Amino acid sequence: MEEKTIDNIDLCLLEALQTDASLTNQALAARCGVSPATALRRVRALQASGLIERQVALLQPERLAQLVGHGLTALVEISLDRQGEEHLDAFERLAVAEAAVQQCYRVSPGPDFVLVLAVTDMPAYHALAQRLFTQHANVRNVRAFFSVKRAKFHPAQPLPRAKPHQGSA
Repeated sequence: MEEKTIDNIDLCLLEALQTDASLTNQALAARCGVSPATALRRVRALQASGLIERQVALLQPERLAQLVGHGLTALVEISLDRQGEEHLDAFERLAVAEAAVQQCYRVSPGPDFVLVLAVTDMPAYHALAQRLFTQHANVRNVRAFFSVKRAKFHPAQPLPRAKPHQGSA
């Protein structure tokens, strides 16, 4: 990936897209004070550079639960017996290959990994735990915490404040 610098226009575009990725190009351009052509070119460049990883729809869990039933969210701490880079990499590959693993973090100090899991129910959690934790010979300790309420979920990355932009670029 080529080294890219970002300016106030890029910061404005990123901030707007993190808030609402469904904005039309015209609305995005107006919000950031640039022409639609500039907004489109800049967003495509941000995507091509890998800075914008992907655009997704965030589902509201409580409303979804009304339609399909409650799921189960677990925050799981994993400690491995052996912490060599190859052992950490091997467990990480297994974890990120699981669809139920929404987030995977290597952490320090304490456990080696913290995972955020989303499964349909407790039997699905047990099946995942069997595959990922029990059958993996290098897993020493697992501590699972089950969410009873999500008070906040805000996936936006912090950005420096963009200065207002005047004119087109």
